[in-house]
Parts: sequence; C-alpha cells; structure tokens
Amino acid sequence: MRNEAGRGGGGYLAGARAGLPFALVTGVVAISFGVLARSLGWGVVAPIVFSVITFSASAQFAVAAVLGAGGGVFAAVAAAVLLNARFLPMGVAVAPFLKGGPLRRALEGQAIVDPSWALANRGGGRFDREFMIGATVPQFAAWVAGTVVGVLADDVVGDVERLGLDVIFPAFFLALLVAELRSGGKRAIAAAAIAAALATALVPFTPPGVPVLAACVAALLGLRGRSS
Repeated sequence: MRNEAGRGGGGYLAGARAGLPFALVTGVVAISFGVLARSLGWGVVAPIVFSVITFSASAQFAVAAVLGAGGGVFAAVAAAVLLNARFLPMGVAVAPFLKGGPLRRALEGQAIVDPSWALANRGGGRFDREFMIGATVPQFAAWVAGTVVGVLADDVVGDVERLGLDVIFPAFFLALLVAELRSGGKRAIAAAAIAAALATALVPFTPPGVPVLAACVAALLGLRGRSS
C-alpha cells in the first residue's frame, strides 16, 4: 500500500520515529501552555496533572482561555468537550483495530490524537494500531515534559505579556482554523464565518466563555454531515 510503503512499514518503533517531528512542535506548544497556566494562578501541580489526564492542546487552551477571561467552569468544560468532539468519529473508525477487553481498549484509545490518527491511516478504513500508539508516545512525553518546563520557567521568565506568550491562545486556534479551512472547502468556510460572527456579536453582552461555547456549537452544526 502507498501509505505503508511511504512510512517504511508498521510497528511501535516505526510509529515513534514518525511521531518525533510532531513531538518537537508539541513540546513547544506545551511550554507555552505551562507558562500561561501558571500565569493564570494555577500553580505548579494543576497544569501538569491537567496535561497528563487530558493530553489535548485544543481542550486545555480552551479551558485556560475561558477561565482566564473570567468565565465559569461549565462554559470552559463545555467548550473543551465541543472542541474535542472530532475524536468521537475518529475513535469509532479506529475501534475495530484495538485489542483486548474494555479497559485495555479504552487505554489504547487514548493514543488517538490528530497526527497519530492520520499517520496510522492505511486507507480503505484500515488503521495500523501499533503505528498509531508508537506515534503518540513521544508526543505525550513531549506534552507533559513541555508543561513541566513551562510551569517551572514561569518563575524565571516572569512577564508573560512582555514575552508575547499571551498571544499563544488566539494564535493556536487560528492555526487550527486555517488548517481546517484549507481542507474543508466552502462548507467549512461558511461554518467558520457563522461561528465568528456569532461569537463577535455575543462578546459585549454575555459572560466570558459563552461566545466561545456558542461559536463551537455553531461550527459543529454548520459542519454536520460533512464527509470526513
């Protein structure tokens, strides 16, 4: 197969090698998350535990952005859940290739992250389970390690705004949006425009977090039925 040949076969080690370039980027983003979370008063332990149990840049940035703006916990969690809704169909696609009982399968399912899922796709609805898990391991390690560096570095770097790290939240989501628009066609562009307009209209009148939540719902409804 083209995908298999292009990646030099499957296996955990092959997956880990393929995941290393993504791990480098993940580590940099994680450092930024750690610094920003610490600057929001989360302390040292909470951001690290959050990264270990969540391992999702989009969800964690969403929670930090909403809470940092003064939003409520419900809005922050709801926004994170909606942003990660894409993992449901991704998990359904990979599920037949996972092994073991419910607990093991649930654990292996945690390896479903965007780059690893794409790298493990063998076409025709088939996925290389070992390759996916192998690709995720270095990314997870980089995410946790980067968060640790970020929360500890906050004592040294001090002023987040002076370093320009306060733009990480919007820059990260803008990068996600650009990638989606490039591959999503007119439907994705229309959904993004509706979500942006709705969020902009709600900002002056609603509590922090509500515009983000409403934009997520609007985008999901706009993209409903789009082929994956």
